[in-house]
Amino acid sequence: MKHMLTTTTALSLLAGAALADAHGGDMVKIGVLMGFTGPVESLTPDMAAAAELAFEEINASGLFLGGRQIEPIRGDSTCVDAGAAAAAAERLVGEGVAAILGAACSGATSAVVTNVAVPNGLVALSPSATSPGLSDIDDRGLFFRTAPSDARQGEVLAELTMARGIDEVAITYTNNDYGQGLADAFSRAFEALGGSVTVSLGHEDGRADYTAEVSTLAASGASELLVIGYVDQGGRQIIQTALDLGAFETFILPDGMIGDSLLADLGDQLEGSFGSVPGSDGEAATAFDALATSAGITGIGPFRGESYDAAALIALAIQAAGSADRGGIAQQLARVANAPGTRIGVGELAEGLRILSQGGDIDYVGVSNVEFDAGGNAAGTYREIEIRGAAFETQRVW
Repeated sequence: MKHMLTTTTALSLLAGAALADAHGGDMVKIGVLMGFTGPVESLTPDMAAAAELAFEEINASGLFLGGRQIEPIRGDSTCVDAGAAAAAAERLVGEGVAAILGAACSGATSAVVTNVAVPNGLVALSPSATSPGLSDIDDRGLFFRTAPSDARQGEVLAELTMARGIDEVAITYTNNDYGQGLADAFSRAFEALGGSVTVSLGHEDGRADYTAEVSTLAASGASELLVIGYVDQGGRQIIQTALDLGAFETFILPDGMIGDSLLADLGDQLEGSFGSVPGSDGEAATAFDALATSAGITGIGPFRGESYDAAALIALAIQAAGSADRGGIAQQLARVANAPGTRIGVGELAEGLRILSQGGDIDYVGVSNVEFDAGGNAAGTYREIEIRGAAFETQRVW
């Protein structure tokens, strides 16, 4: 079960505290662990930049731990190699990080939490690991995520698909924790609403040819194809193959398929395709977009806001704890993220630091209106998007 701190774990957290501070000196090091290479490599630069934007805001305030500064240390999880993800996290531990922001992908995150975060008493806060299975991981209270679980995204995708009058869908999913989890969640929700999944077919990333997979999917008789994959890997290649063969014209796209590179390569052929991505279109999203644009972060990919929120929460939890002790961060995350307290939004991190330094309480809402449940999961909201004129346009928020 999640978030059950044992005596042994508590002692481990305390033992690691001095090491984290000692390695940091006047700098508090935070790991930024994402798939800078691999199937989401076009998405992660903006995610990392959004996280580092929050750290820059914290540093500019001069209020963090009496004037200390945060130094982000990047690591590459690759997204597809659990061993590489754990090794990258271990290198961050060796650098003396107080916490890890990441990993980005679900399989990598599971490996990092199990093999690195728990043994080292280290918080891992992911902005984008969405597998439902992570809700039950034995994390000793050290894993949190600002991205909502795919258990919810599956329901949203099913609802918005049925709302468009589509009651029959073929599914292809990348054969990993993310793909299988979302495919299962969508199928359950879609069938409960009266829909039919004609075929659900896993695919391996990195293949040179997907003709066989697309032929099987097309033979199922469905007119629409749900592609649960990665924008820089098999998912995009399957769409390209389907278009080349004339097998499908309309595609349903979840978060891992939303990115600039898809539009650059295929946008003019995807008119009417639709899907979902975590986030909202409210004032917070507008404020974040303005802040990000001014910092040169102009991409349209998912999880940028969730990355800013994850970084802000780590820093605010450290401030609430009064030190960069690893154990203190875990104990303060829910306090700074959840009500009651003064609401802290985008660009208001200095105010949050000031209130915490004076012993007050804050309710960090940020970009994604973060509120952690008992398992460290964020509920989140989703935007329904549609491709029109080779651009993603928001239709409504779920």
